[in-house]
Order: sequence, then structure tokens, then C-alpha cells
Amino acid sequence: MNDAPKLAPAHILVIDDDPDLLRLLSMRLRAWGIRVSTAISAEEGLSRIAIETPQLVISDIRLPGKDGLTLFKEIHASRPTLPVILLTAHGTIPDAVQAMSQGVFGYLTKPFDSKLLFEKVQQALRVSPVSGGPTGGNDGSWLEGIVFRSRRMAELMEEARVVAATDASMLIRGESGTGKEILARAIHRASPRAKAPFVAINCGAIPEQLLESELFGHVRGAFTGATSEHGGLFKAADGGTLFLDEIGDMPLALQVKLLRVLQDQAVRPVGATRADPVDVRVLSATHRDLEAAMAEGQFREDLYYRLDVVTLTLPRLDERREDIPLLANHFMQQLVKKYDKGITGIAPDALEALSTAAWPGNVRQLYNVIEQCCALATTALISLPLVQRALRIPSMEALTYAEAKQRFERNYLIQLLKLTDGNVADAARIADRNRTEFYRLLQKYDLTPSLFRGNGEEPERESGQR
Repeated sequence: MNDAPKLAPAHILVIDDDPDLLRLLSMRLRAWGIRVSTAISAEEGLSRIAIETPQLVISDIRLPGKDGLTLFKEIHASRPTLPVILLTAHGTIPDAVQAMSQGVFGYLTKPFDSKLLFEKVQQALRVSPVSGGPTGGNDGSWLEGIVFRSRRMAELMEEARVVAATDASMLIRGESGTGKEILARAIHRASPRAKAPFVAINCGAIPEQLLESELFGHVRGAFTGATSEHGGLFKAADGGTLFLDEIGDMPLALQVKLLRVLQDQAVRPVGATRADPVDVRVLSATHRDLEAAMAEGQFREDLYYRLDVVTLTLPRLDERREDIPLLANHFMQQLVKKYDKGITGIAPDALEALSTAAWPGNVRQLYNVIEQCCALATTALISLPLVQRALRIPSMEALTYAEAKQRFERNYLIQLLKLTDGNVADAARIADRNRTEFYRLLQKYDLTPSLFRGNGEEPERESGQR
């Protein structure tokens, strides 16, 4: 099996009471690079899941004691996002199909086709939100609000944790919506300053004349309207962390004053004659190209090197697609409480659509999409059409030519009847068909012309052939 295809490293639990099938399935999965755990009963499977949650469960639908359907329901109750694939004999296909409507990822008939098994497992792992191994997820309270399983994010968080223990200034780069402030808050929580204040300000959202006062404070009478003393954000963050978001939008005049505060560790309020010492760690963030801004004379080079002691760059969401299912389910769980909905999960095809979509707005856009889906959902699972609506993409189904032709034909007849208010003679003439042939088409799709007449009443069903 040296030339066998490979899957991304993952952990799969296989449950079957047939030792021969269990051995065959395990060998096949291991040949694809998968770490496999096995169980011969539902009870043993649930115990294994409690010890270490896999990224996928493959279970026979017929098991001693609890069957596969009962097993799925118990898994789904505590881990609604864990994909489950059922193995089924011909006689249990209806049960498997029914289970899919409740959230089962899919089913495979025995004896299974190796190619189909590979494809189904690959699809399930692509949308599995469960972290596997040392590259995953949240391993400390400092990471609250940051959800990931990708190696790229894991490495970035490890860098952040190491640097957080120092007092070095940090510049967080990333496109809008990637979560720069969330990362800054996590760095503060992981730092020795965690019990002191974390203060954030968006430098691009406040007019220049107000930004100076907001940052450095002012004394009474410093300018028109300064009727009382204002300490400013540097003093508010004393002992803690000040986060300067969109630092690239700070006016040049204020860049000079900020540089002086960073050099002297003292701040002089507007209108004051003396500076007061402050102990503040500065984290800054930008989506702008600061090197280009420096070249154009829009950002001071000396300030840049003061702020950019350590740089962390958050990836775009489309560069960490394996995190999308985990993020989507994390947001769903938050929003279910907000909207008081009985939503238990996201349908597998909907997760697939989320995982493959374009995300120009990054994590912020994903949150908005899930919020819209939760607000509009009327079923326990967020469906593919809801996701497509929120993403503003047309619904696309895999139809055979015959199915597509039938759907078009039926819709075409409906539009004709609407256009002619149910007048068959007029509709047949527009369609360039004789009335007898046109009636046959209407009967084929069980369309009643009188339903399209605008008298506001529902008529009796027409019967017989004209």
C-alpha cells in the first residue's frame, strides 16, 4: 500500500462488533495516514469518546446492546458537531437515511467501496471541528474567544504566549476582521499585567483634535469645552496594556507625541506644564502597509521601530480554512443563547459550503453569516439554503440532466399560467403547443390552471383530460 492516497493526520474511532470488518476498515484507514481507535460496542465507543474525542466516528448501525442510531443520538446530544458515518446493510438503509435527517454526516453500505470510503472520510474530516493532537484549540483561559485547530494558528498562539510574558511592544498585523483586538486581549491575559486594565482605542475612528485629549488627557481650561480635568487613556491603562488599533491612521503630529511618551514613559496632558510617569505596555495593530506609509512620509520610522519590537501577523480566514467549522460552531453556540433558539448544529453540507466560501470580511464576516442563519433558522439544524442566503450566493444542487429539464419545464409552465391568469389557450399559444399537448404537460406536473385565476378563491381540483 505504498502508493495508497493519504489523508491529513487525524484520529478516527471505528465501532463494529464484526472483528474481521473492524480489522479491514482499520487497516484501510491506517494506510491513509489515519490514527485509528476501535470499539466493539456502543458503550465502549462512548467511553473512548469521553477519554479522547476523535475527529470522526464510523459505526455499524447494528450493534449489540445500543444500536448505531442510539449511539449517534447520544454522541449528538453532547457533541452535536462531531461527524458520524454509519455503516449499513441493505435492510437498514431506511434507518440510515432517517438518521441523516437528524444530523448524521452520511452512511456507507457494506461491503464498502474503498474509493467511496476515502471520499466520505475526506469530506467529514474537512468539516470536523474537533481538534486532534497538539496543534489544536484552547489550552488555557488566556485564549478565551480564540478558536482554532490549524497548525498556523497554533504556532502563532505559541509565539504570542511566549512574547506575552515579556514587556516588549508588539505590532499585530492582519486584514480587517481577522481578530486583531481579540488577540491583543489574549496577550494581555497571558501577561504579568493581566490583573491591571486593558484599554483599547481605534486611532482611525476619532478626529485628530479629540484623539490627543483621549490618549494623553487634558487639564481644565486647556481648550474650549474643557470644563474639567481628563486623565486620558494612558493613565487609565497605568500598570496594564494600551491597545492602539489602526495605528497607521494616526496623524503625524500625534505620532511625534506618542513617540515621546514611549521614550520617556511619561505623559503630559494637553495644557499641562509637567509630565506624569506611566507604566504602560503598548500593543498596536494595523491593516495598512506601514513600510509603504513610511516611504510616502505618512508614518514615522522611529515610531515604527518603537512599536514593532515583535510582529505577529494574523492569517486571513481563507488561509486557515480548517478552522472554519470550529469557528462556525463556536459562534452558533454563542448566538443560540442570544436568540433563544433550539438549534443543535449545522448541517454537513452547510458546513462544507462555509468551509469553501470566499471570506473577504474574514472572521467578522463568518460571525455575521452565522448570526443571520441563527436569527432565521426554524429547524434544529442550520441548513445549506440558509447559509447560501447569508453568503448571498445562489443555491446550486447537483442535478441530473433529466432532473434539471423537469424542474425547468415545471417552472416554465407555472410562469406561463401566472402570466395568462390560468388561461390555457393563451398559455398554449405562447408556448407554441396545441391545447391537448399543453394539457398533457399540465397533468404531468399536476398543475391546475384554475389555481392561477385571480379570483382570490381556491377552486376545486380539475380532473379528467381535456
